[in-house]
Amino acid sequence: MMKLILVILAAALAACGYKVAGTSDVLPPTLQTVSIPAFGNTSARYKITDVMPEAFAREFIAHTRYKVVSDPAKADLVLNGTILRYSFAPTIFDPRTQRANVADLYVTLQLSLVERATGKVLYQRPSFTVKETYQISSDPVQYFGEDDLAVRRASERVAQQVVTSILENF
Repeated sequence: MMKLILVILAAALAACGYKVAGTSDVLPPTLQTVSIPAFGNTSARYKITDVMPEAFAREFIAHTRYKVVSDPAKADLVLNGTILRYSFAPTIFDPRTQRANVADLYVTLQLSLVERATGKVLYQRPSFTVKETYQISSDPVQYFGEDDLAVRRASERVAQQVVTSILENF
């Protein structure tokens, strides 16, 4: 009786439509390589154009079947990006010193994944904003800028979200 219940339960769960995220790949199987050229930048932040593409390359290498190539002319897919805006705002202040302790970083980017041979856009996000919160040292003598690390964390998070979206065709 218990075996019958387990079989029925397993069949019901298998038929419910749930699946593990990141296991589907809706892109054509003939596409094998992706290039992620340097991102364009309309913001005042200069290092972010290096950090974002590196995060996307690591994500493609670690979690997809695609080989990352440096030359867009030799790739099946090209992921183009532009940093539209970069800003940060202090959010929590030390009541004693009136200095900011915590800040929020915002990055807005534009992304498109294009099949190079046909020019067909397979994925597009015209405006994607990511937010990252980071600590600010309250001691000005030992101040260490956390914003670079926050940009790296935000880049990793957005790369994970976008690559999963591309693979799952959301």
